[in-house]
Amino acid sequence: MEGVRDQNTEVEGIESGLEADKFESSIKERTGNLWTASAHIITAVIGSGVLSLPWGMAQLGWIAGVTTLVVFSIVTLYTSNLLADCYRTPTGAPCHTYTQVIKNNFGKAMYGVCATVQYAILGGLLVGYTITASISIVAIEKSECFRIKGHEAVCRDSHNEYMIGMGIVEVFLSQIPNFDKLSFLSLFAAVMSLAYSSIGAGLAFAKLVSGQGGGTSLSGIEIGPGLSPSQKMWRVFTAFGDIAFAYSYSIILIEIQDTLKPTPPENVVMKRANAVSVATTTVFYMMCGCFGYAALGNHAPGNMLTGFYEPFWLVNVADACVVAHLVGAYQVCAQPIFKAVEQRSRRRFPKSKFINAEYSIGIGKHKLSINLFRLIWRTMFVALATLVSMILPFFNDILALLGAVGYWPLTVFFPIELYITTNKIPWHTWRWLGLQTINVACLLVAVIAGCGAIEGLSRGLSSYTPFQMKE
Repeated sequence: MEGVRDQNTEVEGIESGLEADKFESSIKERTGNLWTASAHIITAVIGSGVLSLPWGMAQLGWIAGVTTLVVFSIVTLYTSNLLADCYRTPTGAPCHTYTQVIKNNFGKAMYGVCATVQYAILGGLLVGYTITASISIVAIEKSECFRIKGHEAVCRDSHNEYMIGMGIVEVFLSQIPNFDKLSFLSLFAAVMSLAYSSIGAGLAFAKLVSGQGGGTSLSGIEIGPGLSPSQKMWRVFTAFGDIAFAYSYSIILIEIQDTLKPTPPENVVMKRANAVSVATTTVFYMMCGCFGYAALGNHAPGNMLTGFYEPFWLVNVADACVVAHLVGAYQVCAQPIFKAVEQRSRRRFPKSKFINAEYSIGIGKHKLSINLFRLIWRTMFVALATLVSMILPFFNDILALLGAVGYWPLTVFFPIELYITTNKIPWHTWRWLGLQTINVACLLVAVIAGCGAIEGLSRGLSSYTPFQMKE
C-alpha cells in the first residue's frame, strides 16, 4: 500500500507540474506537423558525423559496415516508435519532456538517472558542435590558402576565434523561446545537412566512376604494417559505436513530439516522422558511407571532405553547409536544457517578475518578446559551452564516451521497458524475450563502444594542451 501511495503522490505531483505549465502547453497553439518534426529529427541526426562514415566502413568492411547501418536504422525506428506511444499518460495528460515520461512511469530515482545522462549528452553535443564548426571554417580557410599557394603551403589554422564567433551567433539564436518557434531554423539546418551529405557522396561517386577509387575489402583495413591487432580492435569498437550513436535522437524525441498539433494524435504523427526521418537518414548514410568507402578505400580519412581537394569551390560549399547545419543543430539540442531549467524556475518562483515577466520590444512592424531570466541565463550557458570548447579541444573523445554511456539507456532500455510496463507484457512470452534480446545486444555494443572511447580519450589526454586544437 505504501508503494501505491507513493505512486499516487508522484502522479499528483506531475499533474500539478502540468497545471503550472498551463500557459505553455494549453493556451499556446502548437503548430508542429509531420514535416517540422521530421526536420527537427533530421537536423539532430544527420550531423557532421555522417562525413566519418567512410572511415567507419573502412574499419568494418563491406559486410559488417552495411549490416551495421541497416540493423541500427531498424532498431532506432522501432524503439523510437515505442517511445512515441508514451507521450501521454493513461489519463490523457501530455508529458512535455523525456524525463517527465520516465518520472511518470518509474519514479524519482530513474528520473534522476535519466535527467543526468540526457543533459550531460546534450551539453556535450553543444561543445562538439562548436569544435566541429570551427574545424569546418578553418578547412575553408586552408582550402583557399592551398588554392592560391599550392598544397605544400603552410597555412594558419587557429580555431579559437571561430569558436568565439560560433558562441556569439548562438547567444542571439538561443533567445528563440522554445522548440515551437524553432521550425524555420530546423528546416534550414536540415536542408544544409542534406546538402553537404549529397556533395560528399557526389564527390565520392565522381571519383569512383572516373576509375580512381581506393582499395576496399569485405573485412575492412587489414592488420599489418602500421596497424596492430589491438589497434584494429579499438577502431572496430569505435566504428560500431559511431554508427549506433549516429542514429540516436531519443533524447529529444518527446520534446519534438510536444510541438505537434493535438490532431491527428501526436503519437501517430510522430511515428510517421520517425519513418520519414530514419529512411532519409539511412539513404544518406548509405550514400556517404558506401560511396565514400569505395572512392577513398581502406585509408579513408575521418572527414571524407578532406579526401577531396578539387573542385575547391564545391568542397568549400560543403564545409559552409556543415557550419550552417551545426548552427541550427546547436539550438535543437540546447532547447531541452533551456526548457527544463526555465520550467523548474517558474514552478519554484511563480511570482518572480525577473523569471516570468515578458517584455515586448518593437522592431519596425515586428515585436520581440524579451524575458530577463532567459536572456541572462542562456547567454551564460552558451558562453560556458564555448569556453569548454576552447579549453578541451579534444572533447570529441569525451563526447564519444558520453554517447556510449547514454546510447543504451536513452535509446533502447527506457523505450523498451516503458513499452513492457505500459502494455503489461509477461516475462515468459516470446515478445518479452525478443525485446530483451534487443536490449542486451545494444548494451553490448554500448559497452564495447565505451571501451573504444576510453582508449581514444587516454590518447587525447597524453598529448593535451589547453586552447590548442587537436585534429
